[in-house]
Amino acid sequence: MHKMASVCIPPTYVALAKEHFPQLNVCTVIGFPLGYSSTSAKLAEISEALNDGCNEFDIVINITWVKNGRFDKITQEISTLKKAVAKKTLKVIIETCYLTQAEKIALCHCVTDGGADYIKTSSGFGTRGAILEDIGLFKKHLGQGIKIKAAGGIKTSEDMQAFISIGCERIGASSAIKALGL
Repeated sequence: MHKMASVCIPPTYVALAKEHFPQLNVCTVIGFPLGYSSTSAKLAEISEALNDGCNEFDIVINITWVKNGRFDKITQEISTLKKAVAKKTLKVIIETCYLTQAEKIALCHCVTDGGADYIKTSSGFGTRGAILEDIGLFKKHLGQGIKIKAAGGIKTSEDMQAFISIGCERIGASSAIKALGL
């Protein structure tokens, strides 16, 4: 109807959404919003959502692992979760507002080496959302084939166009329909 890539909803609504709108491309969030869940808990969330018909997954990284320099654990978790979703789309939310430039660069490598499909700027629950500078940084440090989704704080069609023009393949905006005048 509005030609959006997907609708992102809480895991408990996936089955209901698929029941009422079987053709809808449903995305859900895993480890949301803080990413502190264990990998096994995230796997359980993914398993249930897959059984309910989910098509895409946005996982939140464990920020404490970032702050403790445990990028090996982050890469391993991304790889494990990507195997669980198989050919479904996996987007990794890194919550840029809490990160240094060096941490953002390290996470680009984690996302690439872990085999995710996308890096995503924000859950929308942090202290700020996407900024253009982060997209440029990602473009320099992501491996080939990894896409970028900007999310959080994107409220106008001009904002959307700015992010798309510098390399975002997707935009996450709860106000997209209003911003686009649909």
